[in-house]
Amino acid sequence: MFSNKESKKTSGNAIGSKQPNRFGQTTKIQGEIHSQEDFRVDGEFEGTLITSGKLVVGEKGKLTGTIKVGNAEIQGTVSGDFTVDDLLSIKKTARIEGNVKTKKLAIEPGAVFNATCEMETKTAPTAKATAK
Repeated sequence: MFSNKESKKTSGNAIGSKQPNRFGQTTKIQGEIHSQEDFRVDGEFEGTLITSGKLVVGEKGKLTGTIKVGNAEIQGTVSGDFTVDDLLSIKKTARIEGNVKTKKLAIEPGAVFNATCEMETKTAPTAKATAK
């Protein structure tokens, strides 16, 4: 029943070998989250999300508020103040509105990007500094 053997971890998710924090499609969260982990959002989040990890927003995902992350891949909707320390990848199903700060930006044809965008080679202290 119990074993001293270590269980093997498999990495089948899109954002690394660790299992990300996940908000399902029927989940709605309001509040403030500070973390150093990866997140995948398929539901709705309103508030402040700060992480030095990667954020993935699925096609049905919706984030509203202040978002500060290490990297991001957006397939759904993000609106508000959005800061990405390194790469912001916007997929063709994404919709971005608000203010965006990032170091690198990749936008697929078909995506909606109605935002002001500031790109710098060195971003101001953001997710990495504030998640500690």
